[in-house]
Amino acid sequence: RSSDLLEGKTIKLQIWDTAGQERFRTITSSYYRGAHGIIIVYDVTDQDSFNNVKQWLEEIARYASENVNKLLVGNKCDLTTKKVVDYTTAKEYSDSLQVPFLETSAKNATNVEQAFVTMAAEIKNRMGSGAAHNDEKA
Repeated sequence: RSSDLLEGKTIKLQIWDTAGQERFRTITSSYYRGAHGIIIVYDVTDQDSFNNVKQWLEEIARYASENVNKLLVGNKCDLTTKKVVDYTTAKEYSDSLQVPFLETSAKNATNVEQAFVTMAAEIKNRMGSGAAHNDEKA
């Protein structure tokens, strides 16, 4: 996927969606290696999903590079009547970890593109103007 929203520059993102499912747990560790950024997505209508964020962050700490960029995303923010993880709770948690936070809705596209642009910008800021090595993943 390419995005031209960063100062007129085109950024190519290579994205893997592991869906957070247990059956992917054994292969996800290989995806962490060489990743420049990792987006952790939870479901705002599912408390267990939010509770699992800590476990995912532990996996990232174990397998990813030390300076990998992280972004916490609460998805399904359109389901306001079913929401159980409020914005403030998640924002305070992400702030305590110094990880950027967004709420999104894949259903109505709220902040979906912004999540990827935010991640790309964070990676770009960390890496400076130098290009990433070809064998590394974003």
